Formats: sequence, C-alpha cells, structure tokens
Amino acid sequence: MIKYLKREKVFVLNGKSFTYALFVNKADFLQNIYFDKKISKNKLIEIANAADAALPCAEDKNFDMGFDKMPTEYAFYGRGDYNEPTAVFERQDGALFSRFRYKGHKIKKVLPQLGVMPCVRGAGDTLTITLKDDFSDVEINLNYTVFAKYDIIVRNAEIVNRGENTVKIRKAFSFCLQTRENDLELIRFYGRWAKERMPEITPIGHGITRIQSIRGTSSHQLNPFVILKQKRCKERTGKCLGFQLVYSGSFAFCAELSGNDTLRVQGGISDSFFSWNLETGERFITPQVLIGYSDKGLGGLSSGYHDFIRNRIINPDFAYKTRPIVINNWEATYFNFDDKKICTIIDAAADLGIDTFVLDDGWFGKRDTDTTGLGDWFVNENKLKGGLDGVIRHCRDKGMSFGLWFEPEMVSEDSDFYRRHPDYIVGKRGVKPAMGRTQFVLDFTRKEVVDSVFDAVSAILSRYDISYVKWDMNRSLSEYFSESLAPDRQGEFFHRYTLGVYDLAKRLTSRFNDILFEGCASGGGRFDAGMLYYFPQIWTSDNTDAADRAKIQWGTSFGYPISAMSCHVSTCPNHQTGRTTPFETRGNVASLGPTGYELDLTLLTEEEKNLVKKQISDYKRTAGLVLTGDFYRLCDPCKGDAFCVCIVSKDRCKAYLVYTAFTDMKKEVKIKIPCLDKKGTYLIDLSDERVSGKELTSIGITVSALKKYQSIALNIIKLQE
Repeated sequence: MIKYLKREKVFVLNGKSFTYALFVNKADFLQNIYFDKKISKNKLIEIANAADAALPCAEDKNFDMGFDKMPTEYAFYGRGDYNEPTAVFERQDGALFSRFRYKGHKIKKVLPQLGVMPCVRGAGDTLTITLKDDFSDVEINLNYTVFAKYDIIVRNAEIVNRGENTVKIRKAFSFCLQTRENDLELIRFYGRWAKERMPEITPIGHGITRIQSIRGTSSHQLNPFVILKQKRCKERTGKCLGFQLVYSGSFAFCAELSGNDTLRVQGGISDSFFSWNLETGERFITPQVLIGYSDKGLGGLSSGYHDFIRNRIINPDFAYKTRPIVINNWEATYFNFDDKKICTIIDAAADLGIDTFVLDDGWFGKRDTDTTGLGDWFVNENKLKGGLDGVIRHCRDKGMSFGLWFEPEMVSEDSDFYRRHPDYIVGKRGVKPAMGRTQFVLDFTRKEVVDSVFDAVSAILSRYDISYVKWDMNRSLSEYFSESLAPDRQGEFFHRYTLGVYDLAKRLTSRFNDILFEGCASGGGRFDAGMLYYFPQIWTSDNTDAADRAKIQWGTSFGYPISAMSCHVSTCPNHQTGRTTPFETRGNVASLGPTGYELDLTLLTEEEKNLVKKQISDYKRTAGLVLTGDFYRLCDPCKGDAFCVCIVSKDRCKAYLVYTAFTDMKKEVKIKIPCLDKKGTYLIDLSDERVSGKELTSIGITVSALKKYQSIALNIIKLQE
C-alpha cells in the first residue's frame, strides 16, 4: 500500500480507491503531486518530472521567492512563502523563519503511538518522512498511515528539538495539503447549545477561511471536521475530501486560496494563544487527522468515516456490542428527587422492558440546585436513604442495570472540595475566574488535580455495581491560566488541559473496562473522534425535540456513525423548544442511535406505555443495523419539508427507513432505497407488501398523507429464495 520509487524519489500511498503521491524535488523539498482515484506508477512519474521541471533551479537567485506556489506537504515560515505556515517556532535569538528539507524516511507496519492522546487502533502501513530545518536543529517527522480497506489517510506531525537550546513552538498543525484544484466549496458544521453540527456550504474565496474553537473544547459552535467538495458533488456523486481531527480541545482549520489559485488546507491544535517550550531532546506530538476521500459523493465520504471510526477509533470491546436501552431521570425530576421517586421510575421502566436506569445530576454532596456541591463525589443520603445501595438493589431486583452521572472536570464554589482545594481551579490567584453555570473548571494541567478526581470517582465506581457512566462537562474554559505553569509556559495551558482530560479518561476506562462510558458536554459540545476513542457513544445534544434532533443527527452523520449518537425520547411540550410532536415520531427519531427515554415514566398514559413497549420491541429488531449498517441520507431536514434516512445491512438483506414530515403532506413522494439486491424480493413489514429490490432502488416506496410532524418507520427484509 506504500511504495517508494527510489530513482524518482516518489512516495505512493494507496488506499481502497485512491492514490496519494508526494515526492522529493530536486531542491530536497517535499511536495504533493497527486491525490485522487488510483493511477499507474508511470503516470505518477510523469507528474513528478513535470513538477520538478517547473521548480526554479536551486542556483537561481530568486529561488526562495517561489515557495508559495509549491504544493508543500508541511509549510515553513518566511523565505518567500507568503501563505500560512504549518509550523512556526522561535529560537533563542528570536528568529522565526524556517525552511524544511527532506532528510530521510521509514516505512513500517506499525501505527504511531501518541501517549494519552487518542490515536487510530490496529495495524496499518505507516510512512514517516523526516524533514530538517535549514536554520536550526529542529526536525519534523511527518507520519502517514493508509489502509487497504479504507479511503482514509491518517496524518500527524512530531516536532523534535535536536539542538542544545530551548525552542518555543508558536504553531504546530497536524497536516498541510496543497492543491491546484481551486473551484471547491467548504462544508463546516456550526451551531450552539441545543443546535449542534448544522451543515453550512460556502464557496472558498481568495484569502484565508479559518474555522476554529478557542473554548478549550471542540465546542458546540464549530466541529473539528470540515469537508472540501467539488461544486457538482452531491450526496452520491462527485468528489470530496474530509478532514477530521482526533482531538477534543481548541482547534483550527485554515483554507487559503492564493492569487495564483493554489489552495492550501491545514489544521490541528489552534495556534491562537498557543505556545510550547520544547527543551533539548524533547518532541511535541500533534493530534492525528483523518483525511477522507470519496469519488462517490458526500454519502461515500460519510460511509468511509463511519466504518473507520467504528473499527479503528472506538474501543473494540464496545464498538459492536449491543447498547443498553436506558431511562435517565434528568428531565423527569431534575434535582427534585429522593429514593422513593427514583424507585417508582425504576418500577415503571422495568414493566416497560427498559434495561438500564441512569441516575443523573443531584445524587451527591449538597446538590439540590446547580449552584452547590459539584465535586463532592459522595452520596447524598438525605436524598437517597441507605445511599446508592438501596437504589442499585432495587434495580437488580427488577432485572435492570444501574448507571451514574459525573461531571469530573468541574467544581462548585459552594462545595467541600473547593473549600479544601481553592487552588485547584483554573485561574490566576487574586482574580476571581469567570463562572459558567455557577461553576469553576478544575486545573487538569496539574497531575495532582487529575489524581484527586480519579481517586474520588474510582472510589464510587469500585464501591458500587455500576455498568454505565455518563461523563458530562457543562461549560467552556475561559481563563487559560494555571498557577502551576511558568510565565513563559502559559501558552501551553489549553493543550495540557486536554491531555489531562485524556489522562483521566484513559485511567478510568482502563481500570473499569466493563463499564460503558457515555460522553457529554452540555449535550454535543465535545462530539469528536478524540472523545469517541474513550467513550463509545456521546449524548448528541441536550435538545431532545424530535424535529430539531432530526437536523442535529443529520448534520452529525456526515462525519460520525449513528452508533455513536445517544438519542432519547422525551416528554412534550418539549423542555427545550416547547414544541409538541407525536410520541411515535419521537421514538422513530430516537431509534437512529443508542436509544432510551428522558421523561417521567410514571406519568405516561396507557396508550403511551404501550407505545414504549412497541418502540423497545421494534428497536431490538434494528439495533444491529444501528451498530453495523450503512447509513444513507435521503431527505434533508435542514433544507426541505421532510427528514428521511435509511440504514442498510452490509449483506443487503435488511433495511430500516425513517420518514418524518415537517409540514402537512399535500402530495405523495417516492423514496428510493439505495444499495439493495436488485435481484431479490423484499417484505415491507408495515404493509406486508412484497416488492422487488429493483423496484425499491429505482422507483421507491410511496409515502403520503402524513400530517405535520408525523413519522413512519419501515423494516424492509429480504425474503429467502
């Protein structure tokens, strides 16, 4: 999959259906020459020779002034390159300029390891190319990993200080990709709390387009995932590239279209307010980026990411393990509960066939509102008589498992933990930090703080029979300052904080490897591949309204598998929007991911209870598709008057379709089901109708007569010959 053509100095990286090629030109600079569908070796050599001939002679006095035209693989700073650099580092004399030349390379069947930072799992062919700066003792190792079964390149960089003096890194992006294909559009995924990952398509104009988070998290506002696509690229036709960071902290992507119509795309840890002191012999490792390729449209790109994340990012012990159907008490009770109320919800859940109860915020410390008690990880026995033992015992007696909510990274000012350790919070002594949700952020750049939280959470998880943990994080960072860091190291803060989060996640998930951890950050404020490495599923959004959730789940599906999207049925009028939607619609939308309920089951009518039983029975039929199937987006809820998606099994024997109308339907529509066996015959279970696969894929299923917010869900099963 990786070949080096020694005479031509060309590196050829082949994925499932693409070729990525780079070469060392006559001046020893590393540049990209091709990234597209697979082509022959001879054609690549022709492209490399043409690129080498176009480069000015190294003896030319104006040689340095043409670097902004060269499609570099890792851009240096200054020396005639006037585009954005990929890395910038400052030497002892204050000089920043650099120029990276090829020094050597290695090809191995071993994946790079990134310490506590999440990284791709398993085996793969990895090319490591070492570049040397002309003006310092800094080296840069560029890692490229490709796989025969995936259209994904995994890239990252390591900056190594081989000199005797400290080097201050000012910028260290993970990758750079430069192309002359410039008639492209950018898809970003923007949002806010309760409206995450909304796709927005914009043309790339000349100059710099920058997408970033400086919140210390990947954020509700912009996701660390972007797509470049040809203007003619649609859902199932055309070419596009995806760039997805395996990182959960402050990040940035830059797309720069220069006046000579070359496009440079790069990204990684945000360089805003960032710096890093690199001592002699040390190396700085950047996060990995998953660069996806598709010549089968946006849907092809998404399918590639879904399979790759399930197989190479998510913990294999959980990736394809049936997820529990949960009842979470948050919207049923908020902080107003006791053991009797909790047990009545458990009773109702058991009668309906729900298998896991999750006790949310308010079970610990003096926690009757969101203003107190956070960080005091001991059971509030005034609320829960007999502690957690009684509630857990009641769960077990009813044949259910028990889960628990934590918010490990935060602390209330009014808490025993804060009174013991006021110095453990992020901020400068003598200046009260900005508060969010009436809580402070713990300083996870400090090992003793992480150790303290690990000990407290571990004590609970060791003491009680817990099978499910919801890890929440309810505010962005604001201070970017740690008393433990020297003045010239404060620029390291937000990355060190993210490393602290990963350290805690790694230690907890390793020690309690039989517990399913679900990520959450006020809903979807940290929905990224980095968190999915430790948490197999993430609470997709605090917004549980079915109409809004359809859009949120639609946008999320461009880069992430639906098996990672935790989805619940809630009450109406909805607590976030006030909208009322049919119970069936809420269940259908929530069935498109690990599912559950977020309401007071004791208040359901008999009709609603019967609907819950049916939803659970139906979900058990489709749960395998949610975990393993190919996902297809059919009707865009962000643009039109309907939401429609379909999951198809890998063997094309089963399909599951959900259609939700956003307005009263005035005419019937035909929904074509992709990728079924055209020679087979399928049963549509709602109508007991038998239809050929050819008809389903070319003509489709008729949907009609739905009222506003009504929904249907269809199981389509291939009949045995």
